Amino acid sequence: MELRPAAARGLANLGWLHSQHSFSFGSYYDPQHMGFSDLLVINEDRVRPGRGFDTHGHRDMEIFSYVLDGALEHKDSMGTGSVIRPGDVQMMSAGTGVRHSEFNASRAHAVHFLQIWIVPDHKGAAPRYQQQHFAPADKRGRLRLIISPDGDEGSLSVHQDARVFAGLFDGDEAQRFELPANRFAYVHVARGALELNGQRLAAGDAVKLRNVREVSFARGEQAEVLLFELRPNETPHY
Repeated sequence: MELRPAAARGLANLGWLHSQHSFSFGSYYDPQHMGFSDLLVINEDRVRPGRGFDTHGHRDMEIFSYVLDGALEHKDSMGTGSVIRPGDVQMMSAGTGVRHSEFNASRAHAVHFLQIWIVPDHKGAAPRYQQQHFAPADKRGRLRLIISPDGDEGSLSVHQDARVFAGLFDGDEAQRFELPANRFAYVHVARGALELNGQRLAAGDAVKLRNVREVSFARGEQAEVLLFELRPNETPHY
């Protein structure tokens, strides 16, 4: 189990944007952290009221947003317009090319969210947009599948052999999660604190797991976590 402490992440502070990078991104470069398996980007973003990312393009990337607090407004060249809030997960498959903007939908409160990029298993896919709400009750004391290759169990579909689970753990809530053989996993603590296989983790911390069959979550303090079940390759290929 390899720990990635929150304090070791890259940082971009632009005034309107405070962004912490788990992997190399933009002007932050760390050759030891160029992604993990097919996971390329995890940025923890805080955007001031009324500010955001102007229209820009993406291509051949699976991009999803996971809102922790506030409201994030999305518009894209596919004609999609939406506002996502805590519990919502938004997936944009850029494929042959998409242009989009993301703004804090509030004029009074900051928005706090994770933006995550997964490398697709092929290039040139048709662009698509998906959005789904996952209620807290579905994640309470357990890991809920939110993203999968085939959209299993009401999850969003991704063009990659990857699965993403979200869970909420507090107090005595606990789960032992079994991973398939010959798989990697990455666990990111979005907020709060908990123990993972006996290791205490706090908000922003993450761990890389290689060929571990069981992952245990326990002793949470209002913890919200994401678990990525991934192919057994060290870094993304794209």
